[in-house]
Amino acid sequence: MTPKPHHPLNVNGEPRAFFGRRSGKRLHRGQDALFREVLPHLAIAPGDDPVDPATLFPGRRGVVLEIGYGGGEHLARQARDNPETGFIGCEVFSGGIAKLVQQIDVEGLGNIRLFTDDALKLLVRLPDASLDGAYLLYPDPWPKSRHHKRRFVSPVTLGELARVLKPGALFRFATDIEDYANWTLAHVLRTPRFRLAAAAPGDWHRPYPGWQPTRYEQKARNEGRMLSFYFSFERC
Repeated sequence: MTPKPHHPLNVNGEPRAFFGRRSGKRLHRGQDALFREVLPHLAIAPGDDPVDPATLFPGRRGVVLEIGYGGGEHLARQARDNPETGFIGCEVFSGGIAKLVQQIDVEGLGNIRLFTDDALKLLVRLPDASLDGAYLLYPDPWPKSRHHKRRFVSPVTLGELARVLKPGALFRFATDIEDYANWTLAHVLRTPRFRLAAAAPGDWHRPYPGWQPTRYEQKARNEGRMLSFYFSFERC
């Protein structure tokens, strides 16, 4: 019998890494219909039962996770360009979920499954060495010092990511906030099972191969933040 996963972080009895709003503008009629009719077929059920990525994507080669996919443009593009790979997207903001569900429905993307709760709640349910990669792109930086504990990157979440990623898999993290880049680099380098995959200093300012800016990155450029950090951390 597979043991139930241990929850390494508990707030009111539940693992938690997400802090913030879960809804924005009211969904229009079409999006509301997609939530009711399409999302249930894509969603990974909440709960404590283990989740085996291989059973979510039978016949596909590998599974990749994106945490906080926003509007879903990067996740949808990855799924479109890599139809042999399964993709799991974690997002709690209803507007972002609606946009991606609509795109999945229009394009018939059959290699995406969605988790609509805190990503940590999914991580603790995944088997060891079950993912072939993970993305965390432009997460909320929580810039105020008193809110730094709300950042997704933490010893707990990094420990879970190291556990569920296969050896050699990459955890990719991008941000335009230098303080969060320094925070992430310091935390990851203290995690024994990750190493920085960079050939030379400054490589982390070069976008990933085939990269296309997300709308959050474009927003940063419009607001004058012209420099981004593109870290790749290899699971040792």
